[in-house]
Formats: sequence, C-alpha cells, structure tokens
Amino acid sequence: MIPRTAETLVRELLSGFPIVTVTGPRQSGKTTLARAVMADRPYRSLEDPDVRALALDDPRGFLSQCPDGAVLDEIQRAPELFSYLQTHVDGDGRMGRFLLTGSQQFGLLSGISQSLAGRSAFVELLPLSHAELVEAGQAPPTLDAMLFTGGYPALYDRPVSPRQWFPAYVTAYVERDVRQLLQVQDLDAFQRFVRLCAGRSGQVLNLSSLAADCGITHNTAKAWISVLEASYVLFLLRPHHANFNKRLIKSPKLYFHDTGLLCWLLGVQTPEQLVVHPLRGQVFETYVISELRKAFLNRGEPPLFHFWRDSNGNEVDLLIEWAGGLMPVEIKSGQTLNRDFFTGLERWTALAGDMARSPTLIYGGEGEHQRKDVRVLGWERVGEVLSG
Repeated sequence: MIPRTAETLVRELLSGFPIVTVTGPRQSGKTTLARAVMADRPYRSLEDPDVRALALDDPRGFLSQCPDGAVLDEIQRAPELFSYLQTHVDGDGRMGRFLLTGSQQFGLLSGISQSLAGRSAFVELLPLSHAELVEAGQAPPTLDAMLFTGGYPALYDRPVSPRQWFPAYVTAYVERDVRQLLQVQDLDAFQRFVRLCAGRSGQVLNLSSLAADCGITHNTAKAWISVLEASYVLFLLRPHHANFNKRLIKSPKLYFHDTGLLCWLLGVQTPEQLVVHPLRGQVFETYVISELRKAFLNRGEPPLFHFWRDSNGNEVDLLIEWAGGLMPVEIKSGQTLNRDFFTGLERWTALAGDMARSPTLIYGGEGEHQRKDVRVLGWERVGEVLSG
C-alpha cells in the first residue's frame, strides 16, 4: 500500500467522532485505507450480496456482530443501516467505532445528513497525488507520463497499463453506477456523452451544446452531469462573482478528477502523444486543479475554488479563498516562461486590490522562481501553493 496523506486526518477524526465516512471515486484506495486504519476491526463489504442481505433483513443483528465497531464498505448499498447506526453509537458513547466508505454521493450524503448528522465526520479520498507517489518512490518520470497515467492506485500496485485498466474500470464501475442511479438504457449515448465531456475538461460548461452534440435533451445532459459528479468522475468549478465592474461569466467550468481517465477517454494511447495533443493545455490545467483539490482535502479543508472570467475574455484559471483573501493561480502547460503567461494575473490583481494574496503561476517547467510579485512553480511543486 502506498501511504496516504489522508490517513493522519482519518485517525484524528476517529478520536473525536463515533463514525468517520470516507468518500471518493471507486478504486481510489478507500477500502485499503480503511482496513489499514482499522486493521483490528471486522470488515464488511455491502457489495457482497450475502452481507447486504443480512444487513437489510436484520440490521440490529448485523451490528451486534461488531460490538467494538467495524469497517463498513460501500455503505450506500444499504442506506437503511443509517438509522440503526445512529441508535447503536448513541447508546454506546465511544468514539472511533465505525469507518464507513462510499462511492456515490447521492444516497450516501442524504442518508447521513438525515440520520447521522453530528455523529460522522467526512473525508474525501481522491486518487493518489503526485506528492504521495514521490514519497513512495513511484512517481512517473515526466509530466506527460504523469498526465497519461493519473493517480488510481491499481496502476501502481499491479502490472497493468492504463490502456488495459481504464476500459474495465469504466465498464465495471462508471456505467454500473449510472444504471443504478438513473436506469440509463442507451449506454452508447452515455458513453458518447462521457467522451464529449472529456473533450470539454477545462472549459466553460455549455449544457445545451453538449446535449445537442450528443443527441440528447438538455435535462438528460443535466442529469448525467449530476451522476458523473456524484460518482466522482468529474467536478464543476464555479465562477467567482466579485464585482469588478465587468460582466462576468456565470456558467461553471468542467474538470475530471483524474487525468489518466481523461486521457483514455480522449483516445491518447501513449505519453508521447500528449506532447503535441491539441488538448494538452486543458489536460494540464485539469491536473493542476485536481492536485490542489487533493492537497486541501487531505488536510481536511474544503477546497474553496473558483475561476474568474469576464465577457471580454480576461480570466484567471483559479481563485483560492485563502488567508482572508483570494489567491489567483494561472496555469500554463508550456515549459518556457512567456511574458503572456502573466497577463491575466496582472490584470486581475490590479482589479482585486487588497483582496489579492500571493499571485502564483504554475507551468510545465521545473523549479521555483519569483518574477516581480508573482511566484512561479514548476509542475512538480503544485502542492507548495499552500505554503504561499
């Protein structure tokens, strides 16, 4: 097992809550982390039909088998357990009893908010970060190899290539989740929709255009986006609405959580292909924002991220609410610093005034530099944004 930064956070929360719930994409390492943290407790997977049947038919009997607590994996498969868990932990009073995992936000979060409010802390575990891979000595050697492979743990603990693993992953998990949540009949249309979303990662989301290109209705596209969000395939970045006397873009931008999955959906077959790929800049932007989300979530802090773009095309890729202000982050995939890289940051900083904190440029090169008032970080040092 590659050590996870979030393990420290999980252990801290278990000392103050009777239940900790770890959410995130399927195959992101939730089960491995949970079993490592609670190695001395029983493990029950609600994906197992026999285990699930027992939990649903006799929930009190099921929980009585775990007097000191347990790991309950994929808990959203038995949402009826939540009310019984509430009674169980309230009557006991001990902290750190149960560690729950789940991969779908719909049933999981609604069930916990109704029955376990105040009793469960939440940790979002995304695929491996570059920093975690470096620490384990398993980081891909180049930026393009990192973008192509992504961070799913299976690609680092078994001899399987991204081209072999991602097709099975999408079929076994993503499409199955869609069937469970929406009963989608036309999987061909859904597969086309996901690939069209991949081509728009890093772009402002236009649902009408996306629906038209896929041959589905606007409402269907909206529902499918919601399912892909709930299954941790993609996320939406909302615009920042501070009034700088400009008309601002109101639609969110779309990003994938993992660039390995993104590259597979784009049809990229080797890291070398990425060097000249027309969407390389968008893939790199996706990587940086995803890495920064991991850095925040692994510390137990909500990633209060936005982007800024006005109607004249002026923009900053990322605004982070930080230290009582906003940290602007510009993202460029080029390896050579260019004067144009700084234009958006300079324009936004002039408009923002005292709101601006530590303007930062992250690019496809190496090292750390200071250029006037802008901190410049190479792609391997994305996590150092938090030290600004």
